[in-house]
Amino acid sequence: MKENLIISVSPHQKEKPTTPMVMRGVIYALIPAVIASIYYFKLRAFLLIIVCIAGTILTEAMFQKLRRKTITINDGSALLTGLLLALVLPPSLPLWVGFLGAVMAIVIGKQIFGGLGQNIFNPALIGRAFLMATFPVMLTTWIKPGLFDAVSTATPLSIMKFDKNITSTLYLFLGNTGGSLGETCAIALIIGAIFLLIKKYMDWRIPLSYIGTVLILSSVLYLIKPAQYATPWFHLFAGGLMIGALFMATDPVTSPVTKKGRYIFGVGCGILVIIIRTWGGLPEGVMYSILLMNAFTPLINRYTVPVQFGGRKK
Repeated sequence: MKENLIISVSPHQKEKPTTPMVMRGVIYALIPAVIASIYYFKLRAFLLIIVCIAGTILTEAMFQKLRRKTITINDGSALLTGLLLALVLPPSLPLWVGFLGAVMAIVIGKQIFGGLGQNIFNPALIGRAFLMATFPVMLTTWIKPGLFDAVSTATPLSIMKFDKNITSTLYLFLGNTGGSLGETCAIALIIGAIFLLIKKYMDWRIPLSYIGTVLILSSVLYLIKPAQYATPWFHLFAGGLMIGALFMATDPVTSPVTKKGRYIFGVGCGILVIIIRTWGGLPEGVMYSILLMNAFTPLINRYTVPVQFGGRKK
């Protein structure tokens, strides 16, 4: 049987990534961070991750069933939301609080807007913001890594903000510090981000502009008053900047769709982080920077959308 084949020059059209494919890719990219969190925080990390994932999957299935909608838990978005939520929570958090945060992440952050693709804010960060407003003491209680018995400690950002002491960059890079489950080990997050870039599941513009803005502004502040402000490398590896810039701010649903808009989004996040960390009452500002810029995403899209050939910008 003779086949009619079309021969043409490259580039050839390849299979477009589907939503489940992208969700699975991000989940795979987070595996190094999950392994690091379990290594440093032991059983506490494992149980909190399981509880948060169970909370998001069960809530999404029940919410969709009550609304008589198609249950879409197989697309991986609920699992990813639960995993991301767990990785930005402190390991000392009671499991029932983590489950409550997972429920709020799906209900308030996702389903109340109509489901995946229609939500305005990052669901995992909405869940954390809810817990931060409801249980502020629990959300700011940290333990030392590597110990089976909980020993209270402070995060590097808290130590720097209130005691003016800078944690070793090597400790920050490897994750041997107090903090949320997935934010302490920078190398694990970088490995995952490289995987996403290779698979083209993540656009590099937001992380580059986000991290670049933080490095530039922190460098300027450090040059002005080295004794008062932290080094750029400290800002880069301390706290949730890496997980926020690489895995939260890059959410395709809640970030701008235009290339120019993604640069603006990243720069805005970086400016807000430096403002909050330097002059705000909280030592960390990644969560609020992303949520605030999520609110500006529709406006950014409106004013950065390309004009059609022959058209006129409104």
